[in-house]
Order: sequence, then C-alpha cells, then structure tokens
Amino acid sequence: MSSGSETPKAGLRVVRESAPFRGRQGHLYRPAISAEAVGSAALHMQLLEIPPGERAHAHKHESHETAIYVLSGVSGCFWGEHLEHHAIAGAGEFVYIAADVPHLPYNRSRTEPVTAVIARTDPNEQESVVLLPDLEHGVDWSKADE
Repeated sequence: MSSGSETPKAGLRVVRESAPFRGRQGHLYRPAISAEAVGSAALHMQLLEIPPGERAHAHKHESHETAIYVLSGVSGCFWGEHLEHHAIAGAGEFVYIAADVPHLPYNRSRTEPVTAVIARTDPNEQESVVLLPDLEHGVDWSKADE
C-alpha cells in the first residue's frame, strides 16, 4: 500500500493525517477517518494533541462511545456527572469513555505534549460534542496533583 490519500474506491481508503484544527472542546485534532474525510458511516479516528499545560472544556459526546490510546505524554481527566472523579493515563495505556459521560481532559505536563489516537462511534468529527461550561466551576484541581 502506498502512503497518502488514494482515489476513493469502495471498501478501502489510505489517508494521510490532515491539517490540525481546534475542536469545540478545545483540543488540537488531526482528522483522518470520518464521514467528512472518507464517508465513514459509523466511526471516526483521529490524532489528538494536548499541548503542555492545556486543558479541554468540560464536555460529553452525546450517544457516542470513545476509545483512546495514549502514544506519548501523561493526561489527566476529570469525569462524572459533576466531574467528581479523576483518572490519569500515560503512554501505552487505553482509555474508554462511555456515551454521555461528562469529562474534562488536560495535559499534566508543563513541558511535554500529550499525543493520542482517538476513535469514536460518531462518524462526524464534531457533531456529538456537547459543551458543559457550568461543570467547570466545580472542578477540584487539587486532584490533578495526585
């Protein structure tokens, strides 16, 4: 197989990562597989980068599950109905986020980016994102140091 985008053919596409964009939730994404890029009907996959010290906006993905594989760096994530739970994931670890679960991921490092591969059951790159700004006020940032 060659690298790069191939002429659309039924059944298989090879796609180079495309130019980054900042999603509604605040992350930098490099879309690869999606309804927009290849006509996917049920999933999308993309690269995520969280620059040093950055965090997303509190959000959820309405009716869609998310799977993440951390390639490099260490990310923290507040999650739950009131962002009351906290988890940490680093390089080589997988993360699962159930549909409709509020979450707020962030980069724990001030010097190293977090890079991850994300797959979601929503074929559209941003359609299921629901911002939850009211939840951000109650985040216990002291847990980020745990």
